[in-house]
Amino acid sequence: MRTSIHTWVKWAEETWCTVIDMCCQTSPVWCSALSNVDNSCVRACVLPQLCADHWHSRSPANCPMTTDSDKAMAIVMSIFPVLLWRMMAFQANLLQAKGIQVLPPVNFTLTVTALAEVLLQWKPNPDQEKNYTVEYNVEILTPEPEPYETKKTCSTRTAVLHNGFSARIRTLLLYNNSQIESNWVTAKLQAPPGAVETSVTNLSCVIYTDINNTASLHCTWLAGKEAPEDTKYFLFYRYNSYTEECQEYSKDKWERNIGCRFSNTYIKTSEADEVIIHINGSSKYTAIKPFEQLFNPNAIEKVNPPRNVTVSLKQNNLLITWEMPVSSFIEDCFEYQLYIYNWKMDYKQILEIELNSFSLSIDDTCRYSVQIRANHQSWCTEGFWSNWTEPLYIGKNQPRTPVDSKAYTVLIALIVFVCSTALLTAIICRKYHLWSRLFPPIPTPQNSLKNLFLNKSYQRARTFTSETETEIGSCLEDLGSYVEDLSSDVLEDSCNMND
Repeated sequence: MRTSIHTWVKWAEETWCTVIDMCCQTSPVWCSALSNVDNSCVRACVLPQLCADHWHSRSPANCPMTTDSDKAMAIVMSIFPVLLWRMMAFQANLLQAKGIQVLPPVNFTLTVTALAEVLLQWKPNPDQEKNYTVEYNVEILTPEPEPYETKKTCSTRTAVLHNGFSARIRTLLLYNNSQIESNWVTAKLQAPPGAVETSVTNLSCVIYTDINNTASLHCTWLAGKEAPEDTKYFLFYRYNSYTEECQEYSKDKWERNIGCRFSNTYIKTSEADEVIIHINGSSKYTAIKPFEQLFNPNAIEKVNPPRNVTVSLKQNNLLITWEMPVSSFIEDCFEYQLYIYNWKMDYKQILEIELNSFSLSIDDTCRYSVQIRANHQSWCTEGFWSNWTEPLYIGKNQPRTPVDSKAYTVLIALIVFVCSTALLTAIICRKYHLWSRLFPPIPTPQNSLKNLFLNKSYQRARTFTSETETEIGSCLEDLGSYVEDLSSDVLEDSCNMND
């Protein structure tokens, strides 16, 4: 009995390799499908041993199929897909032999029903046999390939349309687990008109969610390289069936719209529907080509910072706790980053956390600041990291707080202002001699006429050294009058004494 099994296995090995040769020569698709059977030990153990020349795959170190009985069972299991494929092909040939034809659909049309939305419609061929089950194989060709099957005679697809849209369809006739395909029927939408490189570039959008889960939308872009200076861009967004045009734009130096803000939208970041952005434009010099882009709202959401962050220190153990951000997502969807800075040692570290608390042993003689931010985990569709929370300080050697820094800045500015004002005042006074005019020197009379004349001359010369020639002449005239009056008084006194 064992000898007969061994003989059968050898025959099966030779037959299997022959089938594989035929398979690879006639139908590479089926051959690839057979070589990827990974739900058993067939591909991992038996196939490499039986047909090593046909597959260059791995073999496990300890393969459990070592007996002839195991090999026989593996061969039967691995040959089954080939037999099934041959049976389906035989049934299809049988249907064709009976004269049953599969006819393609008719009246295949493409219609734009909304921003970035196309309605595909067709009708069954009226000459098609009605006694069999019919389905339709649809394949989107552009902008991105997408094959699918449906039993309906219409289908809606969301896709960017600024470069056009094309699709094809064929009929599938099903009979006893076999199917026959008709020829393809193709339809195409032409790209909208517009000059090359006049459409916007570098479009980016961000969604912000407030405490009431109301989403705002902010988008920015750059004008096309060949867009004239008088180009006016207009942005529309669509979410589900709602479409809205932007009313709040930001502009570049040529007054062209390069940004848009929606303060309140109907976007729900917790849902899977895409946000469609459509930007068209106008110019009196040329046609502006429109541009469309699809966004996953979760991927462009700016996550809110964590709430109620607290820090506490027990001996040398730092404990940090917080609450999840304001969001429509569940708590398990979030991941966090902790930023811990040691002010004394000038050392920082960033830690990634998935929980809502964290503890760390630290040097309690140092001063630390703690900040935290949040984002969605990858399995919840990662968005943009939130802003860092305000720093919380703990430990000794507290650094200057933001309030102290502000007061220090104001004080420095005040000192600079006072010094600048004083210096400016001094320069003005010196230039226009205001000090000598406001505060003239008071002369001190002397008993001696000679000393009085010298002191007066010296005082006037020192005070007005920087005055103009006219002022010096005036000073000398005053001095001469003063000397003459004084000499007259002295002479009169001398005459009276002689009398």
